[in-house]
Amino acid sequence: MNIFEVKSIEEYKEGLSELLISVVNEGASIGFLPPLVHARAVEYWEELLKGDDVILFLAVLNGKIAGTIQLHLCNKENGSHRAEIAKLMTDPSIRRKGLGRLLLKAAEEKAQQEGRSLLVLDTREGDVSNILYQSEGYVKAGIIPDFAKSAQGKLEATVIYYKNLNMTFDTKNPS
Repeated sequence: MNIFEVKSIEEYKEGLSELLISVVNEGASIGFLPPLVHARAVEYWEELLKGDDVILFLAVLNGKIAGTIQLHLCNKENGSHRAEIAKLMTDPSIRRKGLGRLLLKAAEEKAQQEGRSLLVLDTREGDVSNILYQSEGYVKAGIIPDFAKSAQGKLEATVIYYKNLNMTFDTKNPS
């Protein structure tokens, strides 16, 4: 498994589009609804790295893109210490084998290198990703009801998490 930062999307665009389509069509709540068409997936990736605030990591296994994660740096003057973890995706055929955890660690290490001490993220309530984030020290800050629409038109809640990279504490008792 090779995990690395990507500065240009061009040579990875097709593999990334295939991954995005696969995870969305499997039910991932990452901003898109199934069925996701190829042209829309390509358009998303082509636009992603146009600014200077998104850092993209890829995981490649046997020559195929197996996963990805994004780190969105806050560029506001009062937010230069924070970043958002976004769109953690792993190929459905290799889930629950530790790839998500490795991608998350890569993003956290980069955040620290960028001088970021606070990470935030959101994920659909009830998704297995909640277990991953909590096991990696992310603290549940709250739940927003009716946040995202499902493919069936149902409004679903999202859970907001944070992690202070400069502190280590018991996430079950974060006082």
